[in-house]
Amino acid sequence: MSASTIEFTKPASEATLAAVADRLRERNFEVVIVDTAGDAKAAALQRIPEGAEVHSGKSKTLEDTGIFQELMESGRYDFIRQRTMKMDRRTQMREITKLSAAPEYMLGSVGALTEAGQLVAASATGSQLGPYASGAGKLILVVGSQKIVPDLDTALRRITEHVQSWEDARLREQMGAGTKLARILIIEQDFFPGRTTVILTREPVGI
Repeated sequence: MSASTIEFTKPASEATLAAVADRLRERNFEVVIVDTAGDAKAAALQRIPEGAEVHSGKSKTLEDTGIFQELMESGRYDFIRQRTMKMDRRTQMREITKLSAAPEYMLGSVGALTEAGQLVAASATGSQLGPYASGAGKLILVVGSQKIVPDLDTALRRITEHVQSWEDARLREQMGAGTKLARILIIEQDFFPGRTTVILTREPVGI
């Protein structure tokens, strides 16, 4: 295991978590600190009313916490992915794009979180970044403490050296083709408080 991999997978200290939570709150984000993946799932789902329209990006974090499975299988939510999976991508791509662009609730994660409270997300297509930035009514991000880094330069290094290489290898194994790093979004703050909730998990979850 390389030094950079060790650096990017180590959980943050309690002092760092508390300081980052304060910085996030100063930037108009709601913050909840929880212990485990199961706690993160409970904290996320309790913020979504039953029957609400929900969308999510492709996220190892949502898979690891069981949130994605709950959205897909529980029947408690109007999960947009269940609708778009039944649509024809050749003839209905525009409708799929519109449905995905402005959900009532958007769930996901980020590739890195700086100690100053900046959230950094990366994507190949950018499909989840529009809802993150402005399209979704409410945004809920689950972030493992191992994703906390000192600054933006390290955040970009974490994404390019650690997250991207893992995702590319996973897709090559599963689908026979890799991915690209084509879009990066830096969320500095919320214009108004109350839109975005960041659930920080002491236990490392996701990549």
